[in-house]
Amino acid sequence: MRSRFLPTIIICSLITIVTWLWSSPAWASIPVQLEDLDYKNCSGTLSKGVITSGSSMSANCFIITGKAKNVSGKTVYDADVYGRIYDANNNNVMQNRTRLGAIDEVPPGTTDFELRISVPANLPTPLKLKQFKSSGFSHKVRWQIIEEFEGF
Repeated sequence: MRSRFLPTIIICSLITIVTWLWSSPAWASIPVQLEDLDYKNCSGTLSKGVITSGSSMSANCFIITGKAKNVSGKTVYDADVYGRIYDANNNNVMQNRTRLGAIDEVPPGTTDFELRISVPANLPTPLKLKQFKSSGFSHKVRWQIIEEFEGF
């Protein structure tokens, strides 16, 4: 006697395999080395403002600068930048956040980058930048999904 669940199991297995094959390019992240990290105050127009998250508090604007080194031989897209920032008293400036931003495109070789951050004004400087790392993808992830759906 043939099992009535066999066709369902086969169909589910095929859907799983096709889905895995179709979406696998987005899983592979490519590491990008970050070097020569430093920071500077924002220019006059960027440095004025407030952080609002239920309450308002004044903030200082800083630009983190550095070099992104891509040794993969491929252009890396949407490279997320992670790191820890400490104030002059070794207090974590962004306690619940290590993702600081992203670099849109990192061609093979070394590329300069900048990230804008806001830090509460009551924290003492100089800031300390530690444990910075980055990784991205070989294709633009956000546009890849749209292009795949246009093929249907």
